[in-house]
Amino acid sequence: MSTAHDIETDGIFIKDCWYAAAWDYELLDGKKVARTILEKPVVIYRGESGRVVALDDRCCHRAAPLSLGRVEGDDLRCMYHGMVFDPSGKVIQIPGQDMIPPKLGVRSYPVVEKGGMAWIWMGDPEKADPADVFDYAPLQDPHWMGLPGYIHYDANYLLIVDNLSDLAHMAFVHVGTLCDSESYAFKTRPVAIERLDDGFAQERWNMDSDPPPYHQKVIPNRHGKVDRRNVARMWLPGLFVLETMFAPAGTGAEKGHLAEGTRQYRNVQYMTPETRTKTHFFWNYLHDVQEDRVNIARSLYDSMWEAFHQDKAFIEGQQQYLDREPDHKLLAIGADAALSHFRWLVGKRLAEQKNGRAAVQAVA
Repeated sequence: MSTAHDIETDGIFIKDCWYAAAWDYELLDGKKVARTILEKPVVIYRGESGRVVALDDRCCHRAAPLSLGRVEGDDLRCMYHGMVFDPSGKVIQIPGQDMIPPKLGVRSYPVVEKGGMAWIWMGDPEKADPADVFDYAPLQDPHWMGLPGYIHYDANYLLIVDNLSDLAHMAFVHVGTLCDSESYAFKTRPVAIERLDDGFAQERWNMDSDPPPYHQKVIPNRHGKVDRRNVARMWLPGLFVLETMFAPAGTGAEKGHLAEGTRQYRNVQYMTPETRTKTHFFWNYLHDVQEDRVNIARSLYDSMWEAFHQDKAFIEGQQQYLDREPDHKLLAIGADAALSHFRWLVGKRLAEQKNGRAAVQAVA
């Protein structure tokens, strides 16, 4: 049954899709995660059986936060008046009362674990297909190693998507971390941009350049020139993968020859809307080096943490301005082809969602 909130946010958020909700490490030792997703407060926990459960984070009795409750087996006890909710959200115990009204309960959300992440479905549960959960092989391949991270943004998720859609910003925002100099913006252009039905893909090469600082920290030869390739892929609703390769300059990497000393990285980033102006940002930066694995993973994590906070300052500044001037029109340049396509896809999906709900209501 649709709620007023569901109808109100139909034109704001894509509902019928899987969103990143919590890393598996966040659910260790019976911990409960209180996380607002698409403006709905949710509590997420792992039960004794290992099952991950997601419920509305409010007791149906007096609206107390269930995230302040206690996990008992796979159930959750509200610690205000002691009512117990099973994983379906149904109340199965009321202390001092034998008869339990059947209407007592809260909404339960479909959850699937994959790639170290608990994924949640906020839309019509009948449409939730576990086969549609984002599946990126390196996250489950022991050959690759990384440290998962989380950052909270005071900004709309699409501003973060915009930032990732054009890697030329690295030359200005990330000199000293991800980029060696501002020349990256002038010397490189996307080799190809694919406008796809579920997002976009683009490839960018930077030949015979100095290795960027974050890469220098984890390689033996810090001064040798490199040929750098970035292959970016974005999916709806806000899932991003960046595959990066550094090869010794002039060794034929652009022709498929991977010489000794070539390094590869895999960067996954998930943008999950908290509200219209706040976002949960999950990320992991993976490497495939088999020696000194933990220290390399830590170094890359620290470098990415610094770089993402460089982005964060700009993106939150954009949001602050747009909050003050909501009618401001953002203008496009040539580099915006990918982000313009993605925003068009989001608008198309939101229109279909709204029209679909209107059609269902008309039939009802």
